[in-house]
Amino acid sequence: MNPMGSERCPAWLLILSLGVAVLSPLPSTAQVISARRLPTDGAKPLTYVALGDSTVSGVSATDPERNYVSRLHERLRSAYPAARLVNLGVSGAIAADVVNGQLERTVALRPDLVTLSIGPNDITRGRAAAEYERNLETIFQTLLGETTAVLVVSLIPDLTVTPRFRGKEGAAEVGRRVARFNQALRRQAQAHGVEIVDLYTPSRREVPRRPDLIAADGYHPSDQGHARWAELMWRGVERRLDR
Repeated sequence: MNPMGSERCPAWLLILSLGVAVLSPLPSTAQVISARRLPTDGAKPLTYVALGDSTVSGVSATDPERNYVSRLHERLRSAYPAARLVNLGVSGAIAADVVNGQLERTVALRPDLVTLSIGPNDITRGRAAAEYERNLETIFQTLLGETTAVLVVSLIPDLTVTPRFRGKEGAAEVGRRVARFNQALRRQAQAHGVEIVDLYTPSRREVPRRPDLIAADGYHPSDQGHARWAELMWRGVERRLDR
C-alpha cells in the first residue's frame, strides 16, 4: 500500500494500456472530411461555387436561371436565404481545365459548398482514365486541404443513351469509357470522403423513356433535364445539411 492508501498501478497494466492507446485507430482523412456539414445557422451568407463543363455553365438551357446550378442555388436558398452562387463552369472543359483554371479561384472564394461535374469531354476527346483520375485527386486534395467546403460530385451520365451516340458506331466504346471514368471518380471520391451523386443509373433508366430530358442538340440536358439534374444533386447536398 502507498502512503495515500491506494495501490500503485502494476507496470504490466500501465504498459498494456499505453499499447492499446497507441494501437487504437485514428479517424482516416476520408472519415474526417466526410463528416463535414453545411452550417447550422441558416442566416449565414453561405458561398456556393460550381465547377465543371458546359452543363455547369448552362449550355442548352433556355435561360441562365434554368440550368442545374442556378436551380440548385435556388433550392439552397430555401435553407440559406443569403447563399450566393459563383459559377466557374466553362463549356468544353476537361478535368485538367478545372485544375488549371478553376481551382485557384475557388480556393480564394473560401466556399462553404462546391459541386463538381466533369468528365464527358475527357471521354469524348480520348483522354486516359488514369490522367482523369490524377486530376480528380488534385482537385479533391486541394479543395479539401485548402478550404472547409462540403464537396459534392456527380457521376457521369450514360452518354450512350443520348441521340448523339445511341445506335451509332463507337457507342459501345464510349459506354465502356464512361464506366471506367465513373469507377475512377467513385474511387477518388470515396478515398477523400466526398459526397457522390449517382447520375449514371437514373440517366440509363430515364432518358430512353423521356426524350424531353435532352436538348435539341441531342446531347446536353434540356430545361427539363437541368431540372432533373438539380433534383438529384440536391439529394447529395441535403445529406450534408446539419439540421
